[in-house]
Amino acid sequence: MAVTFSDLHTESGLKSLNEFLVGKSYISGDQISKDDIKVYGAVLEKPGRDFPNASKWYESVSSQLASSFPGKAVGVSICGKTAAAAPVEAAPAKEAAGDDDDDLDLFGDETEEDKKAAEEREKAKKASSKKKESGKSSVLLDVKPWDDETDMVELEKAVRSVEMPGLFWGASKLVPVGYGIKKLQIMLTIVDDLVSVDSLIEERLTVEPCNEYIQSCDIVAFNKI
Repeated sequence: MAVTFSDLHTESGLKSLNEFLVGKSYISGDQISKDDIKVYGAVLEKPGRDFPNASKWYESVSSQLASSFPGKAVGVSICGKTAAAAPVEAAPAKEAAGDDDDDLDLFGDETEEDKKAAEEREKAKKASSKKKESGKSSVLLDVKPWDDETDMVELEKAVRSVEMPGLFWGASKLVPVGYGIKKLQIMLTIVDDLVSVDSLIEERLTVEPCNEYIQSCDIVAFNKI
């Protein structure tokens, strides 16, 4: 049975995740799965001491993700309010094709947002019922500003403003590169058949209006999920 998570950027959302993980190592079994990746991307930062189960799970997923990247892991966290939209976008992607069981809602009464997410999942299930589910990839992207005077908050807003089917923005962090300049390092999940990272960079991120803040983008890591 699929599990629906929401509001993981709030204390109440983390509390419900912590309770769900009692006696569990991962979201859907004894090994890490793409369900863990989707939930991990919706959690803004490592849960605190009040959520020991969620914190232990977060550390485990972080260590396994870090080992899959070729370079030194720097850790990621969410800056700004724009990241709150990530859990809503991620929900359809983790729905398994052909799963006819009802979702288990762990967060009380159904809201309008929950209803909309459920409708989107149903559409995704119908669309995929006659074809094999497309593969997905996890990407770590470096986004570089023009100079040290570039507003990095606005730069991240510009990045996250890019929306397309099969694109899900995740956690991010500002990383110093020298001379007072910082770059934005951001995770994203893509549906391979729908999104080309090269096209995303060349046709959306480095052209107007985003190029007001963005000088260039580099793919740091690219892994199949």
